[in-house]
Amino acid sequence: MGRSPGTIIRTLGRSDYEATWHAMQGFTDARTPQARDEIWLTEHPPVYTLGLAGRSEHLLRANGIPVVKVDRGGQITYHGPGQLVAYLMLDLRRLQLGVRDMVRRIEAGVITWLGADAIDAYGKPSAPGIYVRRDGAEAKIAALGLRVRNGCTYHGVAVNIDMDLSPFADIDPCGYPGLRVTQLADFGVRRSVADAGAALAPILAERLASGGGR
Repeated sequence: MGRSPGTIIRTLGRSDYEATWHAMQGFTDARTPQARDEIWLTEHPPVYTLGLAGRSEHLLRANGIPVVKVDRGGQITYHGPGQLVAYLMLDLRRLQLGVRDMVRRIEAGVITWLGADAIDAYGKPSAPGIYVRRDGAEAKIAALGLRVRNGCTYHGVAVNIDMDLSPFADIDPCGYPGLRVTQLADFGVRRSVADAGAALAPILAERLASGGGR
């Protein structure tokens, strides 16, 4: 107990949001206690997603980008080209992790990865995600939302790499009016989504696979 038999990392390239979401549901429903955990790396065409408790008033104005009501926690966020999305299909029972501990480990993995590029990031217990200071103000660089079904997770973390951030101006990001968002490119760090995923995924896998005994 307490250690995964090895996490599979899959690179999906650019994928349709709803098709990928339903694939995560199907994977989770079909998995057995022996199934290996998986991390799926992807980026999506422009889409807003609204979590289970999401309130429509956090979409400030329609702009032609589709809105999808989904089964993760959290409010509204935006996915689009240039953003890395890491979906985390993990067996919490086998890892002996609670949801809060898992969230902290995901955040710590992203923080460690950003630190390699001298980006000083941090998490906030009251508002899951990863934050940085830019031009003297707080900004969110990665959003996090999960669903737990039968003791296993899906959905995951979205990290802004090098993208058009303007669609965030038409929402209250993660339900917080006025929350600023930023990305790696704003710090002079140029990475493709594929390169970012190849570097981040092993860090997340190591952080999470250590389980409750760490």
